[in-house]
Amino acid sequence: MTIALGVHAVEQGYQVSFISMNHLMYVLKTREYIKKSKTRYKRIRDSDLIIIDDVMYMTYESQEANLFFQFIYDKYDKVAFILASNKGLGDWGKFLGDSTFTTAILDRLLHRSEVITFSEDAESICMKYRQSIFEE
Repeated sequence: MTIALGVHAVEQGYQVSFISMNHLMYVLKTREYIKKSKTRYKRIRDSDLIIIDDVMYMTYESQEANLFFQFIYDKYDKVAFILASNKGLGDWGKFLGDSTFTTAILDRLLHRSEVITFSEDAESICMKYRQSIFEE
């Protein structure tokens, strides 16, 4: 669904960046040292819409949580975000390891936002297609 929304935004003339949370962390940590990361960061920074997939998929160190907070803080009120996560907002603190960062990040992300939650028993689209492949 996030990709479809991103494609629609591109069709409307907006600049869109799609990145996984893990890759975003890598870019944020290495943008000062690796030219490719600096270029990717600039492209993300200049986007109208930033789609981040697999948010809170894994636990992050405090340095990474700080980098993510700074990124959200810098882009707050300047860009639209779409975040996809299989974790509820209440679980984010466990992955960021700091309730202060978690609260600050969520304050900015949830201000003027729409939260769409799918039921926990909703079938994964990936698994649905994977199953059909193996049934043949």
